[in-house]
Amino acid sequence: MMLGTVQLGVLAACIVLFVPMGMAGWHLSRNKMLFFSGALFISLAVGVHLSPYFPSITDFISSSSSSSSSSSFPSSHSGNDRDSCLPLLHEIYFDIEQVRSINGSLYYLKSWGWPQSGAVSDCGFQKLGRSHASDLLNGSWLVVAGDSQARLVALALLNLVLDSERMDAVRSDLFKRHSNYQIVVSDIGMKLDFIWAPFVSNLTDLMAEFKQYTSYPDVLVMGSGLWHMLHLHNASDYRISMEYLKGSIMSLMQMSPELGDDRAVSGSPPFFWLGMPMLLNSMLNTEEKRERMNDAAFFAYEAELRRSKILRESGGPLLLLDIHSLTRDCGKRCTEDGIHYAAMVYNAAIQIMLNALVIESHQKL
Repeated sequence: MMLGTVQLGVLAACIVLFVPMGMAGWHLSRNKMLFFSGALFISLAVGVHLSPYFPSITDFISSSSSSSSSSSFPSSHSGNDRDSCLPLLHEIYFDIEQVRSINGSLYYLKSWGWPQSGAVSDCGFQKLGRSHASDLLNGSWLVVAGDSQARLVALALLNLVLDSERMDAVRSDLFKRHSNYQIVVSDIGMKLDFIWAPFVSNLTDLMAEFKQYTSYPDVLVMGSGLWHMLHLHNASDYRISMEYLKGSIMSLMQMSPELGDDRAVSGSPPFFWLGMPMLLNSMLNTEEKRERMNDAAFFAYEAELRRSKILRESGGPLLLLDIHSLTRDCGKRCTEDGIHYAAMVYNAAIQIMLNALVIESHQKL
């Protein structure tokens, strides 16, 4: 504002000084030139004194520039689109084409994207590249907790922000069986913790640990259910565990005045629930899995998850990353064991999460 006032004053001075001189160059009489100069000076003085009572030009310019400027991202969401765009994040398509190589073997070319027409297109979802993702996650602490599905999500996230050379080292450490993993991406100040937590009770304990140390991550992605289905096979017990987890999350969100019930419901800080994948029973590699991890069991567990009211859609604190819909749409050609799917699925989940973060924070994409 101060800068705009100074610039306006300099402009006025230039007009007062140079316009009369220019008119003198056109051979106006001395009296006419003095009269014009005095009239112009008086007009500008009156304008300066009256300007506080009218909208400021600098305010207008400032407002226009702020509304028209964009961040480093390619397109934008408006704040009013938040409620309408979030449910559309999972409306993606997979394009899988069988190709024959030069030596005669067959392989699949896989890609995915959001539709380029209709309501989804209007939301302007974007696949963020490394630069944009790094800008969005700069200085953040991310925690991904759960079973092998969560580990694949952590891998997809790191693959987005790290170069190929660093990823080679990450893969061997991240996939040490049933272990935690931590990495700091120093060039963007991002820290990621993967927490091995195959049961819901492990996630509840993690929430208690966050609360004990009065700290919580900027972004939390967690999911559990496959191990419970296989080893306990009790959907009602799963719901009870989820209700305990919901209580611990709400308690964590209320540990400071900045995180009350209203913000917990609106999803701030951004906490995500990682849904279970589509289970292809015939491809499972053990008899026990084929017996217990079938469609009936999945839908029973899914129903109890909804009954727990832990998801945002039912007033809970967690925004769903619907791995089931992604794996269903990708299909049988995207998995080799009926549980774990191609990297493309988890890459899509990460992009859904990042776009949700942009919408939730009212930033521009």
